[in-house]
Amino acid sequence: MRIGELASRSGVSVRSLRYYEEQGLLTSTRSASGQRHYTDIDVERVEFVQRLFAAGLSSRTITELLPCVDAPSESNSDAALERMEQEHDRLTRHIADLVRTRDALDALVSTARTHREALRVAAVD
Repeated sequence: MRIGELASRSGVSVRSLRYYEEQGLLTSTRSASGQRHYTDIDVERVEFVQRLFAAGLSSRTITELLPCVDAPSESNSDAALERMEQEHDRLTRHIADLVRTRDALDALVSTARTHREALRVAAVD
């Protein structure tokens, strides 16, 4: 199948598919005229890559995980699990940072509301 059909079947834009190839997440064969050609297995691969992106992984991290899919082995599986645990820990730290940031903003909003209320009361007096 050509790139347009892969895009249609996988629900991913042609631009994204080209990006996946640039990043080494997807490969194609080329016709004599240079057109990309894919197989039905590539639809599954694109859907898998999309799930990894949806989990917050970068293309670099996804590239590190693909040997587990392309060449299954205990070693590749262990490496993929370790990498996913590292990403989980990174996301957990990021979430904690976001919660602290939100809490700081909540405090500022509360202070601003208190100040605004004081201005309203002063204007009434």
